[in-house]
Amino acid sequence: MYHHGPYARAWHPPGRYPAQQPDSYPVCLAQAAHQNQQRDKDLQERILLGLAGVGMMLLPLAYAATSWLDFADYGFQSWAGGAGSFIMLVAMWLFWRSHHDLGDNWSVTLEIRDQQSLVTHGVYRSMRHPMYASIWLWCIAQALLVANWLVGPAGLLAFGLMYWLREFGNKYTQYMQRSGRILPFGQHPPAH
Repeated sequence: MYHHGPYARAWHPPGRYPAQQPDSYPVCLAQAAHQNQQRDKDLQERILLGLAGVGMMLLPLAYAATSWLDFADYGFQSWAGGAGSFIMLVAMWLFWRSHHDLGDNWSVTLEIRDQQSLVTHGVYRSMRHPMYASIWLWCIAQALLVANWLVGPAGLLAFGLMYWLREFGNKYTQYMQRSGRILPFGQHPPAH
C-alpha cells in the first residue's frame, strides 16, 4: 500500500525491513515530522529574507535607476534628509560593529552551528540583537531619505514582517534577562 503525505518516506510496511521493529515506527514518524518542520522553516526564512531584500534593496535601487515609481513621490523635506543621513550613519556603524563582535559566529540565516558560541561581549553586552537594531535604523533612514510613498516605507514593512515572524531558540533565556532586545536597556550583570 502506498501512503501519501508528508510522512510517506518515513513509513515502512511491517516485514519490509526486518531490522525495524513496529515500536520504531513512531521514531521514524517523529524524525520525518522534524525534517518537514525544518524544511518549512527554511522555506519561510528564504521567503522572508527575499521580501526584506526587495523592500530594502531592490525597490530603492529601482527607484534610483528608473522613473517607474515616480508616481508615488512627495515633496522632500530637508530636515528628513539630515535626520535620515545621521540615522543611516548610526545604522551602518552598528551593523559593522555587530558583525565585528560576532566574528565567525555570524551567518545569514538563523542557523546555529556546532562550533558557534553565544556572544555576550562588545555591543552584545548591552543588547541581544544589535544587527536587528541597525536594520531597523536603516529602514527608518530609508523612510526619511526616500520621498516616495511606496519605496520609503517598503523597508520598514518588509523587515518588520520578517522580524515579527522569526522564531528564536531557548538558549537566550538568561541572556534576555540581563540585556535589552534592541535598545541597550535592561538589567545588566556586574562587570567582571
